Amino acid sequence: RTAAAIARPAAAAPAGGPPLRAPFSPPPALRFIRGAAGGGPLTRLRYWKLSAGDLDGLSYPADRVLNWDIKCVRPPEDEARFVGVFMYRNGTPVDYTPVKGVAYYHNNIPREELPAITRFLRGRFGGREEEKGERIILRGSSEIYGAGEIAELARALEAELGAAATITLEFGGMTEDEAREAGLPEAKLLPVPTK
Repeated sequence: RTAAAIARPAAAAPAGGPPLRAPFSPPPALRFIRGAAGGGPLTRLRYWKLSAGDLDGLSYPADRVLNWDIKCVRPPEDEARFVGVFMYRNGTPVDYTPVKGVAYYHNNIPREELPAITRFLRGRFGGREEEKGERIILRGSSEIYGAGEIAELARALEAELGAAATITLEFGGMTEDEAREAGLPEAKLLPVPTK
């Protein structure tokens, strides 16, 4: 605690009770997110281990997608050779600053293959390439959130990389009933605990 906090008198307490504390005020970012979701508790739903076929025919509201990820694993799986293409609606954190655009991460992929992967994604989405560790971000690229667009990208990545694609979608401000009505498979739901 700082000296100013120690010197500050506590709020008057009821007789014999502990000192009162100021009511909790959520940080501005959380207040913004809750406000964007319509107030009340924020509901997040994550669907994982989806295939491109699982996304065919879905009709979820694209504006409720918080992020998506397409992980392409090359056989054999025990070598952990993969590329993951992803997008966060509020931007990918780079040195504490969110950067909007498609991004990808890679593991055990030879560096000489990365320019071809970047060219493939830039050809589809545009953007300016930025590398940060094991992530490559296409700053300012176009964004996709619809089921058909994500499924089509997963199929294209499977063909381009010779790898099996697994999709994860995370939604904000959506109830399980709304997700069921949109056709999202209940068996692949992984609820995200929130307060």
